[in-house]
Amino acid sequence: MITAKAPGKLYIAGEYAVVETGFPAIIVALNQFVTVSIEESQEYGSIVSKQYQENSLYWQRQGDEMVFDNRDNPFHYILSAIKLTEQYARQAGKKLSIYHLRVNSDLDSADGKKYGLGSSAAVTVATVKALCAFYELELTNDQLYKLAAIAHLDVQGNGSLGDIAASVYGGWIAYRSFDKQWLAETRPTMTLNELLAIPWPSLSIELLTPPAELSLLIGWTGSPASTSHLVDKIALAKTERQADYQNFLKASKACLEDMVAGFRTNNLQQIQAELRHNRALLQELADFSHVAIETPVLQKMGTLAEEAGGAAKTSGAGGGDCGIVIIDRAIDTTSLFEKWRDNQIERLNLAVHLVD
Repeated sequence: MITAKAPGKLYIAGEYAVVETGFPAIIVALNQFVTVSIEESQEYGSIVSKQYQENSLYWQRQGDEMVFDNRDNPFHYILSAIKLTEQYARQAGKKLSIYHLRVNSDLDSADGKKYGLGSSAAVTVATVKALCAFYELELTNDQLYKLAAIAHLDVQGNGSLGDIAASVYGGWIAYRSFDKQWLAETRPTMTLNELLAIPWPSLSIELLTPPAELSLLIGWTGSPASTSHLVDKIALAKTERQADYQNFLKASKACLEDMVAGFRTNNLQQIQAELRHNRALLQELADFSHVAIETPVLQKMGTLAEEAGGAAKTSGAGGGDCGIVIIDRAIDTTSLFEKWRDNQIERLNLAVHLVD
């Protein structure tokens, strides 16, 4: 049996701006995983996941037709990953097999709580990794990222693919998204093998080393959010408030570049200052786009963390899910966690995952 796993992720800073080509974000991989196992079969294949048996779907009405939005359904990412990886395998001269594919995830809790740790990206990466091992395909991390990114983009249709990078490379990363328009135009002109072998315009993935005294705290607010739908709403604001949106992009880029510099020089205070700056920029984006990025519970979580000496903000698209705090590990956080509990904020006791 072949087994592969991929970690979940959290955004530290740069959300929303990172969906634009070349705009930076900082992301961290966490020690919670999606595991995919593959076992050859003679008669029939299967895809089994105990976590996703009762998955919920979003749908809308177009006339009398029910139209489903599959971007939050993990099975579509698995199927897309299978399709792309087997296309790559065929081009490499491999004979396709029948197999049982099993998925197990600890990115969500045992009682079904969804923490927003990037399960769709992790399941895509883990599926590609497992199939590459099954078909004896040797991929570099760069090639693995590109193959999984295409598979994920084919389902979601938007987003930065930064969560794919976190699941592939692990640790702390500074990430800039590739030119998705270039990819759309180039794909029909190349084989998949050729596409994975060439540089992608604007794509940048840099591994960062945090200052030794940096401690990352994660709080979950109890209300899951749909990244796809929030990104859609911001895309609408992008067209209606172009000047405001361009100002946001410019300010976010400068903020993230200063934060990355803080990592390079081991300057915790600079990292914290830019995290606060990024929080303020996201609030400005929320104000002119009328998207509730920072819910009242996330706002309370941040206020309590700031009072304890940390720098805090939402993580990812916001609208619920997780908030993060960067704090000096010398500070006693016992009282902070008690206050979180009093405000129905669950501390997620997770660590950064470094890929071997």
